[in-house]
Amino acid sequence: MEQRVPPPSIEQRAETLLCLSPEEVAGLQEGINFFRNKSTGRDYIFYKDKGCLRACKNLCKHQGGLFIRDIEDLDGRSVKCTKHNWRLDVSTMRYINPPGSFCQDELVVEMDEDNGLLLLELNPPNPWDAEPRDPEELAFGEVQVTYLTHACMDLKLGDKRMVFDPWLTGPAFARGWWLLHEPPADWLERLCRADLVYISHMHSDHLSYPTLRKLAERRPDIPIYVGNTERPVFWHLPQSGVQLTNINVVPFGTWQQVDKNLRFMILMDGVHPEMDTCIIVEYKGHKILNTVDCTRPNGGRLPTKVALMMSDFAGGASGFPMTFSGGKFTEEWKAQFIRAERRKLLHYKARLVRELQPRIFCPFAGYFVEAHPSDRYIKDTNTKNDPSELNDLIKKSSEVVTWTPRPGAMLDLGRMLKDPTDSECITEPPGGAKVYKDTWDFGPYLEILNAAVGDSVFQHPAWIEEYFTWAGFKDYNLVVRMIETDEDFSPLPGGYDYLVDFLDLSFPKERPSREHPYEEIRSRVDVMRHVVKNGLLWDDLYIGFQTRLRRDPDIYHHLFWNHFQIKLPLTPPNWQSFLTRCEGLGPEPSPARPPAGLGSTAAGAPSDSLGHLH
Repeated sequence: MEQRVPPPSIEQRAETLLCLSPEEVAGLQEGINFFRNKSTGRDYIFYKDKGCLRACKNLCKHQGGLFIRDIEDLDGRSVKCTKHNWRLDVSTMRYINPPGSFCQDELVVEMDEDNGLLLLELNPPNPWDAEPRDPEELAFGEVQVTYLTHACMDLKLGDKRMVFDPWLTGPAFARGWWLLHEPPADWLERLCRADLVYISHMHSDHLSYPTLRKLAERRPDIPIYVGNTERPVFWHLPQSGVQLTNINVVPFGTWQQVDKNLRFMILMDGVHPEMDTCIIVEYKGHKILNTVDCTRPNGGRLPTKVALMMSDFAGGASGFPMTFSGGKFTEEWKAQFIRAERRKLLHYKARLVRELQPRIFCPFAGYFVEAHPSDRYIKDTNTKNDPSELNDLIKKSSEVVTWTPRPGAMLDLGRMLKDPTDSECITEPPGGAKVYKDTWDFGPYLEILNAAVGDSVFQHPAWIEEYFTWAGFKDYNLVVRMIETDEDFSPLPGGYDYLVDFLDLSFPKERPSREHPYEEIRSRVDVMRHVVKNGLLWDDLYIGFQTRLRRDPDIYHHLFWNHFQIKLPLTPPNWQSFLTRCEGLGPEPSPARPPAGLGSTAAGAPSDSLGHLH
């Protein structure tokens, strides 16, 4: 199926304003740093705080004056304009003199593959200002927003219906995430009658192939819209077996006209522009902003005073630190880290809502549970934010109305905008309607994963070199030990246990003598082999909690994980060709023994062999 991409002539793009070498990045001081792009003569300011960087143009918003250090600022956070002495606190990007005046437009800071730095600006920065429309009065019932589950909303917009991110059945991230809420019984009918579906990004709690398979059986031509990300959202569609024939890839930052009253615009994420997006839907001049999972949606520039804003809030969508062990990763450290990170997320979301001042705010896109019994440890450890905590923070210093819906609850936007106290603004689901799931149909999905375990590919130890050569990651000083495990992450008797040296993409019998960082990755055999066989991204392993990791030293290898989570080839390995070559080579050699020093593990169970399963 050909995916249609409209002409990108007016597409919003990320423009590079400044490049810093790895040496220049390493030389950045804590606090304020001034830089000039010598080729353009334009000036920029960086603020460094414990490794975190913020940046802006060295250009006062008043009359374009140049900033210099503010010698009266003893904390080293503010700069002063040479024209009229306006002062900017670079740590917050707020002007402190005159107070309450402006916020400085922040730029996107992105690290490159060599630990250099790119300073980016999304251009145009506020594309929703093109062709502005004044809000018209909405009739009661004209715009209705119904929550289904997780990040899935069903929007009635006049005589059109739009659905966001339908994950409504089955797991996400292999077998790691399951729906917390029971979607309404008529979810498939609702989905089938949609006029268009927006899918924000390729993560399987938003792009759910089990859900889309049921949809495609009834409406294969339903119009689906995604952003023009570097890695296509539907990159895996040809291998998925899901027959969808009307996928539309649209440029960023351009209005897509649905009818005379309805249009929408997809925006990129400033931190993950290669894969993440958010959306503005506008009906009769009223904007609905859905930032979904974006870390920094549109580089931090978003429309203010929209009618309705939706955002994630929960946290817990990462394998870190629950799946790590060794060194500092004690249970106490993990618990403290998780509490602190969840709190930071709550305060960030509350601050964002207070700054944007939407009329109504809805926290969503965080309702998943690690439901499989084998993931009980993750479920108990991976605590998530409560939406009521976020709502309370928002209400402390704003008049924003908050709405935390149950599955099937419906908000009448016209009524809410006219009178938030109207008891008919929100229609709750029928009495006795089930809110939380208490059973999940694990069987069919685990069977799919288990089918890969006995696949003929894995009867040939040469699959290891074939797979990692296909993956294409090398010239990086990192040695990884990969261990296939059972459900409890104990080495699988007869399973593969091997080393990969990514400096030269070799597979040594023991760790090299040179100085090198080292990671040990234990993976459940069913998920690992399913990922390998189908050429899938490692999100199923990492975000899905299907690994246990140790690293020495304790360093996050961004290039390695970014490659295997985002940048793997778009087409899977050619295993048929591999098997044909293997059959032509005759019988397999006897399995090799484990690398020296790798014969036992922390769990005390011996590794059986480097070769195929017995």
